[in-house]
Parts: sequence; C-alpha cells; structure tokens
Amino acid sequence: MPRYLISFDDGTMTIPDGELPAVADAAHEVLRAAKAAGVWVTGGGLLRQQATYVAVDGTARPGPFPETKAVLGGFCVLDVTDLDEALVWAARTAAACRTPQEVRLLMDDPEV
Repeated sequence: MPRYLISFDDGTMTIPDGELPAVADAAHEVLRAAKAAGVWVTGGGLLRQQATYVAVDGTARPGPFPETKAVLGGFCVLDVTDLDEALVWAARTAAACRTPQEVRLLMDDPEV
C-alpha cells in the first residue's frame, strides 16, 4: 500500500498554552485510532529550531537559521490504500491539532 506523509508547519499552530493539553489528548486519540486501524507507521512532534545539518563530507552545523520561514512542526507516516484515505486521516489530524495539514505521497522504495 502507498505511504503518505501528513505534516504541518509549526508556525500555523497558534494554540493558547491553556488549551495545549486538550490538543495533545485529541492528537493522541487520532494516533491511537490510526494504530488500531493498522495504518500507523511512525510520527511525532519536532522541537522548533533544534535541527543540525550534516554535509556530504560529514561536517555538522546547527540550524535551521532564523531566516527560515517554514519549519516542520510534526508529522506522521500512514500506510493507507489511497489518497482519499490519507485525506480522511489528515482531516482528523487537522481537527485534533487545530492546524492545517499537508499530505504528500512518499516515493515507493522496493527495498523498504
């Protein structure tokens, strides 16, 4: 089955601090439902501005830098039958997280 990446820009998540526990509970409810449906592959939230870049020569440098406009805030990978099913899960995730989601098909890799 195809795998889809569902993700969001953390700049779009503007939830008052007092509401974060309810959002976390709702997001975890969707996660548990995806696991129960057998479509969950992996996912999680990401800390803003906590990336390290590794060059092809192996050297590492901190980043992203402040001029970065969009930063991935969280993601999940689902193994579903088609785009329509991925969109259903994205809608559930968007409602739970109170932020729009981007849906992208992952390229097929015969070795995975």
